[in-house]
Amino acid sequence: MNSQKLSFIKRTLLLLIVFCSFFLLSLSQAKAQQKKDIKNYIFTEKSTLKNDISANQKHHCKIQLKENQFLILKLEQQNADVIITTYDSENNKIESFDSPNGKFGTEIILLTSTKAGHYTLEVEMLEKNAEAGKYELFVKTIKPKAITPNEKIDELLSIYDNSDTPGVAVSVTKDGKTMYQKGFGMANLEYNIPISPTSIFSVASVSKQFTAFSILLLEAEGKLSLDDDIKKYIPELEHLNTFGKTITLRNLANHTSGIREQSDLLYLAGVGFVDVVTNEDAFKIVTRQKEINFEVGSQYEYCNSAFMLLAKVVERVSGKSFSAFTKEKIFTPLNMKNSFFLDDAERIIKNRVYSYSPFGSGYQKSLLNYSIVGSTGLCTTVEDLSLWALNFEKGIVGNTAIFDKMQTKSKLNNGEEISYALGQEIKNYKGLEVIFHGGGDAGYRSYLLRIPSQNFTLAIAGNSETFNPLSIAYKIVDYYLKNELTAPKITEVKETINIKNEILKSYQGNYEIIAGLFFTITSNSDTLFVETSDNNQKTELYPISKNEFMMGNYKLSFHKKETEKDFYLKLTISDFEYNGKKVFLKSFDKSNVDVEEYTGRYYSEELGTSYIFRVKDNKLVATHNRNKDIELMPFQQNIFTSNQWFFRKVEFIRNEKLEIIACKVYSARATILFKKED
Repeated sequence: MNSQKLSFIKRTLLLLIVFCSFFLLSLSQAKAQQKKDIKNYIFTEKSTLKNDISANQKHHCKIQLKENQFLILKLEQQNADVIITTYDSENNKIESFDSPNGKFGTEIILLTSTKAGHYTLEVEMLEKNAEAGKYELFVKTIKPKAITPNEKIDELLSIYDNSDTPGVAVSVTKDGKTMYQKGFGMANLEYNIPISPTSIFSVASVSKQFTAFSILLLEAEGKLSLDDDIKKYIPELEHLNTFGKTITLRNLANHTSGIREQSDLLYLAGVGFVDVVTNEDAFKIVTRQKEINFEVGSQYEYCNSAFMLLAKVVERVSGKSFSAFTKEKIFTPLNMKNSFFLDDAERIIKNRVYSYSPFGSGYQKSLLNYSIVGSTGLCTTVEDLSLWALNFEKGIVGNTAIFDKMQTKSKLNNGEEISYALGQEIKNYKGLEVIFHGGGDAGYRSYLLRIPSQNFTLAIAGNSETFNPLSIAYKIVDYYLKNELTAPKITEVKETINIKNEILKSYQGNYEIIAGLFFTITSNSDTLFVETSDNNQKTELYPISKNEFMMGNYKLSFHKKETEKDFYLKLTISDFEYNGKKVFLKSFDKSNVDVEEYTGRYYSEELGTSYIFRVKDNKLVATHNRNKDIELMPFQQNIFTSNQWFFRKVEFIRNEKLEIIACKVYSARATILFKKED
């Protein structure tokens, strides 16, 4: 659970929703709208371009580059949320740049020339109906392009090398040797303290592998088993209905337990962004739950509650606090001098990095006010993370059996393999197996990856909410391992793939990606389109295979299980995948809904909180004494949706007399029953 901003996975879910209602709209409008090309400048190294821009305009400027030059440009937005696209000397698209900083703030554009000639920058507004704004564009750096891997990282990270912005720390090791280790930008903007490799970051969900490792250490000592029932160690869960199935420690460690997500529960209960939340707060609300989200072991669903419970198991079995156990068993033996689990949010931390989020043309603090451990809570440095990764090569702490368990993909009840192991995830990148995990709390962002076959490790930590570690991680892998990489990189170029119309038609339908968010897939001749419940715009999908389609950097793919007749839709965003089940929606007239009959007070025993449903401006609104009012939109009979991630869908329940007696509230990863009070 995050105090100031959403957790990394919650942030991703929120971006998924924003992506549906905003990014899709931008793409479709770019196709449908003929924009006027009103500017075509010849840009020089010393010139500064200041311009007004409207939603119906595209601005173009050209800059002359020599062969093999590297260019950094800065664009300052002034009430103008723009996207910048670069084109090479032959007018082929290179890359698009847009950070989630809204209408103000800086956009950084990187450009490397391969041939001498004029390179083009295209500037346009993202939103169709946006008000006119201004921008200022100028060259920050122009120099010969980098040659060595280390020079290329310097080049890549030079955009963070500022004295007035948050930044990033990076560590690269190979074959047990440190290849690169630097910090860029500021750890503290108020006191001008720079980031270094020994700066201490909160690394959020990167913590999970340390929690899984701790459980495995106790198993190696014979004190527990991965296949033990969680209720053996957490008797507070005795009342939890698991429908005859046992939730094991293994289920917790690979996200197949079905236990409800702690952050969803806390937000539904009215815990605010700035509230101080302790480990006990999270433990109490999770152990109050009476049901789980799905049958144990039947599916994968990322769950922070599970790792919070695992940390509690470590404490009860070892007789030590989780912080003390990990210090004694992991950090001290590995010489990780700047690493610890934060179980007291008020603790003073020397050399601590502060986290930030964009605010206007600058930044504001993004506070981390909670002290939950296990799912999150690890404070560490990129230097120490490299020492941790090296342990998987040298085996200073633990043994081969533990390492193998942490690096073996898990399986569902039906034998289907999932990418998550125990506290770590596994994927293939250009022919190499990568073991990784990302994290995000408040404005902290982190990523740790290992490529065991190459004895290669990359640790990244940043302190801005807008920083995406994946924007640099695999570029750095490419720099060092280019001779070992074999798989082709997917491009945005539309391939000539002939797919029979009957195949495209078989993909048609409505898919629920997360509760209350639906993708509608339609086809027309040889083209597939997507439309979302948050967006009435159709967007064309570009095929890369017979069942895989791209939309910008997002991939949609269609799959069918042997036991089912219908396809399901898999949406891939960065390292996250969302499976959408096909649903059949009835024809529904929203204008005939009588919102008054749904009003009243509804109480959840599991959360110990109430929501009052009222009518405001002829719309149904859910009100809470701590949360903002939530506007609900009719979707199907007795079903409403909203744009709040923790209140995505509400389904009202009637008795035999058709009287409304309760409602189910669906968040991203929890479904809670609220009973109507008289």
